[in-house]
Amino acid sequence: MNTATPKTKNHYNKMEWAGAFGDVGTLIPFVAAHITILKVDPLGLLLMFGVALLASGIYYRTPLPIQPMKAIGAAAVAGGISPAALFGSGLTTGLFWLLAGLTGAIRPIARLATRPVVRGIMLGLGLSFMVDGVHRMTSAPLLAGVALVVTYHLLTNPKVPAMFMLLIIGVVSAVIMDPNLLSELAKIHVGFKLPAFSLSSMTWNDLVTGTLLFTLPQIPLTLGNAVIAIVAENNELFPDRKVTERRIAVSQGIMNLVAPIFGGVPMCHGAGGMAGHVRFGAKTGGALVILGSLLVLIALFFSDSVVIFFKIFPNAILGVILFFAGSELAIVVRDIGDKKSDFYVMLIVAAFAMWNMGAAFLVGVILDNSLRRGWLKI
Repeated sequence: MNTATPKTKNHYNKMEWAGAFGDVGTLIPFVAAHITILKVDPLGLLLMFGVALLASGIYYRTPLPIQPMKAIGAAAVAGGISPAALFGSGLTTGLFWLLAGLTGAIRPIARLATRPVVRGIMLGLGLSFMVDGVHRMTSAPLLAGVALVVTYHLLTNPKVPAMFMLLIIGVVSAVIMDPNLLSELAKIHVGFKLPAFSLSSMTWNDLVTGTLLFTLPQIPLTLGNAVIAIVAENNELFPDRKVTERRIAVSQGIMNLVAPIFGGVPMCHGAGGMAGHVRFGAKTGGALVILGSLLVLIALFFSDSVVIFFKIFPNAILGVILFFAGSELAIVVRDIGDKKSDFYVMLIVAAFAMWNMGAAFLVGVILDNSLRRGWLKI
């Protein structure tokens, strides 16, 4: 008699469709910045995001997200570097995480992440999302207020997913605030294109610049957010589909080695993305397959019209999405218990995490060990 537990299959129902858009609050601003400021070709950028989402959804069968690496993206936009240097940082980022996973070097580091440290990172990241969301909502307070009320009323409604109403409110409000948007939307046209080989223009200087300025500063953030936190979040939400730090490291290594070849930017499995997908209904990898398929379609057939597409998502609506994704991530800390030292470590780590994820991890490990060994008293 076969007693093996059947594998959870991906679903593609309306809740998975709604959950598919739960991470656009992070995705769109970063993608838009890469396209408009750094002049990254939207075809390769969106295509690689789409392919990575498809692979993640099919392989992991949970809403294990694909997000742009935030430290690299923010530093690149601020510094105004060339796309070639950005692709260079993707290659060395991919090589680092692939080796960290294959050699097992990630395991002893991950073991240092005790529950208070992990919960602190998740709380800090969640609060950062919420604060960013509130800032975005101030761009149109009335619109944000209506969207918040509607979302709260529909969050647990199985018949009318909250995300669908948010998208409708976003489109209608975008047209009302900018009547010329309708004429711009009419300019959207179909034009099939394939991505170009993006490494031909890269020089050794681009590779060195990308590594020193972007790859190295990103590593601590990725360790805290896209390895330790995402593993804890996934395994708590989906205990039947657990992942390991090693698998996540290898996964991030592969996708970042492949993406730059076709014009993709550095990507990771950010914990905030899973919170967003889950908050709006996703329970399987189907949500990622849906979003990935849409991005591949847009990349191959509508890459010349991407900037127009982004205009139907008002900043205030993106803020609401970020706010709820952050609250979903932050609320997991409720299981921290009533031990004073654990709660204290969590709060300290959360505070540092809102500034720098790598520093938060380091401070948390030192503080937690010092308290456990009796070197410090609180």
